Amino acid sequence: RVSSDKQDVDLSISAQLRALREYAERNGYSLVREFVDEAESGRTAARPAFREMISLGKTKNTPFNVILVWKLSRFSRKREDSSRADSVTYKTLLRNKGIDVISINEPVDDSPTGRLLEGVIESIDEFYSDNLGQDIRRGMKENARRGFFNGSRPPYGFRKVAVRDGEKTRNKLEPEPEDSAAVKTVRRIFDMALKDLGCKEIAKALNHDGCRTLKGERWGRTTVYKVLTNEAYTGTLVWAGRQGYAAARSGEPPVRVENAWSSIIDRDTFQVVKQKMASKRPEVSHPRTVPSSYLLSGMLFCSCGRAMIGHSSKCGRYYYYLCSRNYKQGKEACDARILPKEKLEQVVVGHIRSDILNNETLEKMVLMVNEEFRS
Repeated sequence: RVSSDKQDVDLSISAQLRALREYAERNGYSLVREFVDEAESGRTAARPAFREMISLGKTKNTPFNVILVWKLSRFSRKREDSSRADSVTYKTLLRNKGIDVISINEPVDDSPTGRLLEGVIESIDEFYSDNLGQDIRRGMKENARRGFFNGSRPPYGFRKVAVRDGEKTRNKLEPEPEDSAAVKTVRRIFDMALKDLGCKEIAKALNHDGCRTLKGERWGRTTVYKVLTNEAYTGTLVWAGRQGYAAARSGEPPVRVENAWSSIIDRDTFQVVKQKMASKRPEVSHPRTVPSSYLLSGMLFCSCGRAMIGHSSKCGRYYYYLCSRNYKQGKEACDARILPKEKLEQVVVGHIRSDILNNETLEKMVLMVNEEFRS
């Protein structure tokens, strides 16, 4: 695993694989699979190759009995909400299946002393990771205070411009030319919001006219919402202000720099749109307090590949399953029809006796019902 594409050469994928293959050959191991995660953080278990490896390790006839890693930190690191939890959990799971995790650069045995040494090594890695994270956030915070852009990808309608700052080169933002399609689209989005159009209606209008996002994808409710709530368009730099980001979770107030770059939207327009959006915002309840009344939630998928989500009519009397792509981007993105909730669930439950209802049989039934309704 490497955390980014800017790693030192001794941490590169090719260097790790070469060392692991040589170790396996010296010690008489037969290689079954190589699992590689590029630009993936060890702080999370949501790594595609890692998850595949763990899944294979949990199978009845697992194809391997040893996992070789370049260093223990390549297997996993502490997450922000746990202390070595991933590492301990997965190693225990693998050990119960008779699978050992061996670090070729940190040889420890399976004795109590060896496990203690392994814990010390992982704690040191944890300290290094946390300390490095603090240093990086401190540097990014100072960079933002001076009006420089921290992100790797500029917001839609902007471009990065390199500027000299002493001996270093840093990035500022500047709007794309006035006649560019991106700038015109941003202003059109705000104009439509001023006319009380919702995010979905705006997305549908943009998609109908062939407009695409920064990634070349169709517009959706979320992408429109991000544009309408991004103060960068007023020329204001805000760092560590978005909920869910690590910097925002630190509890420190966000960094705000007014007039950090030229604006695309004036401040008054932004504030009016903000107030209009706030007035339309529904009362939000925590998901843990709202039990789902949709039996097939999370298991039903549209023919376009997106999940089918629960949806109700405006009067609140009728309930359906609706393609999430259709819901967010309109019928031009997916023209799949809505499915009546009660009828659909009756079809599924009608084929299954209540005493054998479980996730596995339900998933099989959902596949069958998907095909039935598609036809």
